[in-house]
Formats: sequence, structure tokens, C-alpha cells
Amino acid sequence: MPKPIRRLPPARAMITAPQPEAVEAGTAILRAGGNALDAVIACALTQGVVDPMMCGLGGLGVLHLLDPARGVHTVIDGLSVSPLACRADMWADRFEGDCPDGFGYIVRDNLNELGHGSVTAPGILRVLGQAHTQYGRAGWASLFDPAIGHAEEGWLVRPHVATMFYLDERAYGRRSYLDKLAFTGDGKRIYVRPDGMPKRLGERVLNPDLAATLRLIAREGAETFYTGELARRIADDMARHDGLLTLEDLAAYVPEVREPLQVSYRGRTVAVPPPPAGGIMIAEMLRILERFDLVALGHNSAAYIQVVAEAMKLAGRDKERHIGDPRFIVPPLARLLSDAYADECAAGIRAGERTPLPRVGAEPKHTTTVSCVDSDGMVVSLTHTLGLPSGVIPPGTGFMLNGGMNSYDPRPGRAASIGPGRRRFSTMSPLIVLDGGTPVATLGAPGGAWITIALTQVLLNLLDWGMGMQEAISAPRFSATSDAIDISNRIPRETQRAVEAMGYEVRRSPASYPFGGVHGIAMWDGVLDGGADPQRDGLATGIS
Repeated sequence: MPKPIRRLPPARAMITAPQPEAVEAGTAILRAGGNALDAVIACALTQGVVDPMMCGLGGLGVLHLLDPARGVHTVIDGLSVSPLACRADMWADRFEGDCPDGFGYIVRDNLNELGHGSVTAPGILRVLGQAHTQYGRAGWASLFDPAIGHAEEGWLVRPHVATMFYLDERAYGRRSYLDKLAFTGDGKRIYVRPDGMPKRLGERVLNPDLAATLRLIAREGAETFYTGELARRIADDMARHDGLLTLEDLAAYVPEVREPLQVSYRGRTVAVPPPPAGGIMIAEMLRILERFDLVALGHNSAAYIQVVAEAMKLAGRDKERHIGDPRFIVPPLARLLSDAYADECAAGIRAGERTPLPRVGAEPKHTTTVSCVDSDGMVVSLTHTLGLPSGVIPPGTGFMLNGGMNSYDPRPGRAASIGPGRRRFSTMSPLIVLDGGTPVATLGAPGGAWITIALTQVLLNLLDWGMGMQEAISAPRFSATSDAIDISNRIPRETQRAVEAMGYEVRRSPASYPFGGVHGIAMWDGVLDGGADPQRDGLATGIS
């Protein structure tokens, strides 16, 4: 007789992220009675230890929280802010061009990417502290224990971390990651082997300085980073090396609390973070695509790719024209999301119009994410990053600061131009899907300009095609963030030839799972269903 099938009991809470150590940290907090926000904070702190070129205390992020019990649905924007010393023309004479892959701008000597001049005011720690004060349940200090343990006892270099350590981006006008890891003496000691190369797959990384820093923040709160001992250490290091960031910039940093931007799609509501985060691009794409019967076109058929790719390019074009810091440039959201504009765009696609998109300026693809749902129905999704890591580790602190100045356009007079106190645009878009007011899915992704196009495709897979979360994430994707269409290596050559016959340049990725690293949780009928992108090292874990 066949053996009976044994199934795990249904999960009452779930967390997903690209790092197994971070998922484990969040799981431990949930099991100890913490809520979804507590778990996300513990996960994010651990991510900063075990994925140090993706995120960390010196980074930025966007947190999206829905707490049905309190009737709260909010976005806390922790995107970094350019130092007050910045001026619009300060690198205009050094501007050499756009990075050819669309991730940032090239400035002579890479001043906007590597070193103290590339650092912007980090927002992530104030976001986590502010959110915990308002919505957390577990003790603040307890959320640091997993991260401290990994920093002190060491962690093993995973496949994706090893890939990042050895990444060389000189072909795109940026520096190799070895340059960043070895920029300071502390970086060399923590991350570089005696032979001068980065640590390899399976080697252990110890960071006792970061453990001490985390203990300080656990004891004194996030404010030590902005007005206390850590702030002074950061500002002193910046002053010694002619950096732009000052103690005044750190103290003045305030997260922006924003209402989510909400659009209807196929009878559900998709809530995304508003500008300067990237949710407007997802919202615009959905508004346009709702005008098409995508299922009738066939999943990832040539006709499907053409329609969705043109919607991607329209959203990319409009982002370039209109979206920056809304305090300086008011985005025409009502126009971009109107029925009339969606109808106009859809009609243009049907008529065969092609939207030119030479490139899309966006943050680099070195980012991470975490999403969590707890047993009380709280949903939290956080995406955070270092932008491009600057290489700067303030002496004795163990953490690297962001290189966020790379995301500002050195040419004056543009939506994303450099200026004092400007919040950077980011494609980061942690989102929540609702059905009649009830949350039914949450998604987040790293991936730079690919974030919005990856999240949109996973949404289509969920809402148009009825896929489960892991299937929706794992299905082959494509990208149109320039005039060319990039496709996964799992999309058939026959389909590629059909798209090329329409007059498109098609570029085949050698990767089976390219274009963003989506992680998410579905909650249809109260049943939790998690997924993790196979291109990263993570997983989704349920708590029964």
C-alpha cells in the first residue's frame, strides 16, 4: 500500500527573505511572541550582517505596514537624503554619461560612488526605530540578538554574497566590489583574504566591531546613530576625509510617513509606496494593462511580451520625465493614473506605437527585502539597500555607509538632479494587495530598475493567471527598461524570434532567473502561501 501523505499543519504566520539566517531571526521573534513588525526588524538587522553589500545600518529603505487590528495602513519612507552641502552643478564638469545598464551616473574618478563624497544621510535605522515605537510588541533590544550573534560568532559566505564580493562593474562605468571591500583598513580586515581577494564561498566572516555597534543601538536606541555617539563617529570620519555628510545632516533626517498609493486592478486593490518610491510605475503599468485581456494573449507569448513591455516602457519614460523628490517636483499622479491616460496609452499599444526609452536611470540592483504576516493579520513588507555601497566603514563601527549620491543626476535642471536635502528616487516598492479591504498578498523585491517590472509580472501571475506564490515568482520573466527587451533564458527561442519579427531588439539573459528577486506571501482565504526567488539564497518559512 502507498504510504499516507503527511502534510505540515497550516501556518499561522510567515516570513520570507533572500537570506536564510535572516529568515531564521524573524522566525525566532515570531515564536517568542513578537509581531510581524518585530520579526521584520530582526530580519533586517540580520540582513545587514550577513549580506553587507546589499543593506545595513548605513542604508535606506521603504517600509509598508498594514495592521487591521488598529486600522492602520501606512508607508514609512526612509529613502536617503542628499547632504546640505550638495549643489546642483558640483559635479557637472565631471559628468561622463549614464551608466550603460541604466543604474546610476558616471562621474570622473567615481566620486559619486566610492568614498566619503558618495554618502547620503541614511534613513533605515530611524524608520525601524520609529516603526517599532508605534507598532512593535517585543522589546527593542531583543530584536538585535540574532544579528549580534552572527556578527560575533561569524557567518558563512553564501553563493549570492560570493557573487557580489567578486562583482566587477567597470564595464558599466562603476567600480569593482573589491575596491569597496578594501577601501578602508577595517574593510580589508573583515572581508578580504591575505591574498588580497574577497573571502570566498563557504569562508567565515567575523565582525566583532559590528556586534559592538549593534549592542550600542540596542541599548541606546536608534537616536545614537543620528544625534549620539555613533553620529559623532560618522561625522568625524566624514570631516577627516572631506565628505559631504555632517552631524547636522544626520540630526535633521526625518522619515516621511505617507499614505499608500492605491489602484484597482481586476477587482482588487494594489497598494504601493508613493513617490519618491517606485510604486507609481507599478500603478501606471497596472492601469494600462487592465485594458487588455492578457489571458487571451497567452502567458509569455510574443503578443503578451509586446503589450507588457510597452507598458513597462511607458512607465519608465514617465518616471524619467516626472518623478523625483515630490517636495521639489510635484508628480502629476492624477494624470498618470487617470482613465483617460490609461486609455490613451493602451490605444497607442494597440496601434503598434513604440515608446522610445534609451535607458532608465535608477538605483543599483544591490538591495534586499523581507515580508511578514503574523497570526493577528499584521502585514509588513520592507525593502532596503545601500544603493551602491560606498566602501566607507567609519573606524571601529563594522558597518558600511551607502553610496547614494550615484543615484542623483549630475546635470542640473532634471527631475533627479543633485540638490541640498533632496530625497532620492527609488524603485523600491514593497506592496500589499487587498480584496475588499482584506489583505491577500504582499510582495517585495531587490533589483534596481528591475524591481517594478518584476513585481508587476508577479502580480499579473497572481491576479490574471491564478498562480500560487512560488509559481508566480518562479515563472520566466522579461524586462523592458530600455529600447531592447531582455528575456530570461527559459523563454523559448521560438518566442524570441516572434518578438524580433515585430521589430524589437531582444537580448537573451544567460540566467534562468534574472530581473529582480521577488519574495512574497499570499493569503487567499486566510491560507498563507510563501515564495522566494530562486536566484537568491532565501526561503519562506511558516510558523504553525
